[in-house]
Order: sequence, then C-alpha cells, then structure tokens
Amino acid sequence: MSNETDTLETTTDDDDSSIPPEWLEEFEAAAGRPLEMRIRYGFIKTYRPVLDDATYRSFDSMEDYRRWCEENLPTWLGYGRV
Repeated sequence: MSNETDTLETTTDDDDSSIPPEWLEEFEAAAGRPLEMRIRYGFIKTYRPVLDDATYRSFDSMEDYRRWCEENLPTWLGYGRV
C-alpha cells in the first residue's frame, strides 16, 4: 500500500515540465466549465455494429442470448464466451 502512496506523491509533483503545454491549457479550460457540460462531453457515443441496429431484442434464455452474441456480434465487442 505504501508503494501506491509513494507513486502518487512522485506523480503529483509541481513539476509540469513533462506535461505538454497544450494539455495543461485544455485541462484549465475544461476545469472552468460547468459540471453538467463536463459530464456531457465526458461520454462519447460509439456505434456498436449489430447491437445498435435494433431498438431492442429479447431472448427466451441466457443460452439463446449467448448463442446470438457469438453468431452475430464482432469479436472485438467482447460479448463472446471466454
């Protein structure tokens, strides 16, 4: 546990030279925005093939759902069995 604290202390130094100036400018600008706006900009809607193509889907069992996922969804979405 003390290692985590040590790491946090070393990464929170006031030495901003390792942070690109444009990142600091963006942070300062974001910090000045109202919370509602920061939350709205904090989430990015990403299209998920097949999943987003229908309003809803229902399955009779979890097994049916898992089979549908394996047969229809791209593996990179992470809905396959391990």
